[in-house]
Amino acid sequence: MSKYTKEDIIKSAQENNVEFIRLQFTDMFGIMKNVAITLSQLEKALDNDCMFDGSSIDGFVRIDESDMYLHPDYDTWTIFPWRKHQNAQTARLICSVYKSDNETPFLGDPRNVLQKVMDEAAEMGFGFNVGPECEFFLFKLDENGNPTRIPMDHGGYFDIAPLDKAENIRREICFAMEDMGLRPQHSHHESGFGQNEVDFMYSTALKSADNLNTFKSTVKAIADR
Repeated sequence: MSKYTKEDIIKSAQENNVEFIRLQFTDMFGIMKNVAITLSQLEKALDNDCMFDGSSIDGFVRIDESDMYLHPDYDTWTIFPWRKHQNAQTARLICSVYKSDNETPFLGDPRNVLQKVMDEAAEMGFGFNVGPECEFFLFKLDENGNPTRIPMDHGGYFDIAPLDKAENIRREICFAMEDMGLRPQHSHHESGFGQNEVDFMYSTALKSADNLNTFKSTVKAIADR
């Protein structure tokens, strides 16, 4: 049972001045995609009535099957801590992809594949929890703001400042994760130059997969800023 209702999400959006919502889904290569809507379309989205062109996504469907639907997971409602424009907030919902009949899960959607396997495991009496260990590199930018291959620092395992130049970035990432409902356990500099690690609490396979995509988006957004 979802921790949020449709009414809860609409109320949260109104009370927090959310005017832009990203309906996120994952392609067959594990890359997060999204369709953005305004607040006026939120109720329609929560009723599973938002369509998109699936033929434009690599590996999804042909042009004559292009109409696909996004079914938001209410539990994934969250407001981006780093996205604010003139006091207007941006939020997101992670969605599963359904075929053009709006009833059949699309099995080219990795989220649906994982849910199917979890359901089969549950019927056999098994549960499945995952605790990701997330590592990433930070690189310097050139004069045009593009990433180079030069690491941000020359720190090593568990180093501190001044060798570790990313401690403030990791701290901001952890705070953003907490704001979005993830539970970071610890963070530190890893062994490689410019390499960092942030770990968060384990959960079910599906929730951990959602959390991992959320983490990746958070790291990229904050590092870019």
